Amino acid sequence: MLKDKKILVVGTGAIGGICAALIAKAGYQIEVICKYPELAQKITNEGLKISGIYGDMQVKMPAFASISELKEMKDIVLLATKATDMMDPSKELLPFLHEKSLVVSLQNGICEEILAEVLGKNRVIGCVVGWGATMHAPGELEMTSTGEFVIGNIDNSPKERLDEIKELLSFVVPVEISDDIIASLYSKLIINSCITSLGAICGLYLGEMLSKKKLRNLFIEIMREAIAVADAMKMKVPSYANKINYYKFLKNAGFLGNLYRHLLIRFIGFKYRRLKSSMLQSLERGNKTEVDFLNGYIVRKGLDFSVQTPVNSKVLKMIKEVEQGKRKIGIKNFDEF
Repeated sequence: MLKDKKILVVGTGAIGGICAALIAKAGYQIEVICKYPELAQKITNEGLKISGIYGDMQVKMPAFASISELKEMKDIVLLATKATDMMDPSKELLPFLHEKSLVVSLQNGICEEILAEVLGKNRVIGCVVGWGATMHAPGELEMTSTGEFVIGNIDNSPKERLDEIKELLSFVVPVEISDDIIASLYSKLIINSCITSLGAICGLYLGEMLSKKKLRNLFIEIMREAIAVADAMKMKVPSYANKINYYKFLKNAGFLGNLYRHLLIRFIGFKYRRLKSSMLQSLERGNKTEVDFLNGYIVRKGLDFSVQTPVNSKVLKMIKEVEQGKRKIGIKNFDEF
């Protein structure tokens, strides 16, 4: 019955484009929205070019440059825009959604609460994207690592309605269902707030960045503040990717506990030493970052629950200053901490 559903993917960047191609390849009725008319024409006539983990493929599907060009209501929408670009498409989607339509949020950070204000809480499905991809050129995408999706309702809707989303996304990577999707999203938000935000401020690859003790200390403090906020929210944060248990990581305050933290961070830095911050890449392209939905989320919730978040607040302020042209990217920025 799922093959009778009308499916739409909004955004043909790395994540959205690869999802669209693999789902279309599996035989589902899918249309995509991309930014530019020439790209829409190319995807319709020639297809998206996919490389990487699953090999090379080229998959055609109907593509449009504007949501207003759609002709029919959609049952399932994968919203795969940047968090900074999600509001206008969300509003434009409303005429093409019925009461039981589901919209899956594939953004970085926690956007589900904001989307629910526009689309309705009953429609929004939270999703953690736990795999990697990159866009080499518009319509040319590489899946760089496998992993999983984690999905969940943001309200008290029956879990059974997630089965269709699970089936659909399973053509990309394995899918888990979370009992508390906001906590699962927050788990990824914490590690992103440490890695991609600090990388945006200093401009270094991850290996060089985490070789510096001062930056490792900031990494730890960002995490410590985030967990303090979660405690105030009465949220139990799951381990990130079943690997980083935040509570164990922060538990011991003595010499051995601190040694353990620094060694683990150095290991992360070595393993992913050539990783370049996605937020840094946005800044280098002259685009806005998603910091409001990462460190900014921690800061806002800290204010709501009277928890001080000085390090996250400073990181947020610095990145905003870089966006506004008031600050240069560089390691000297950390002298202010």
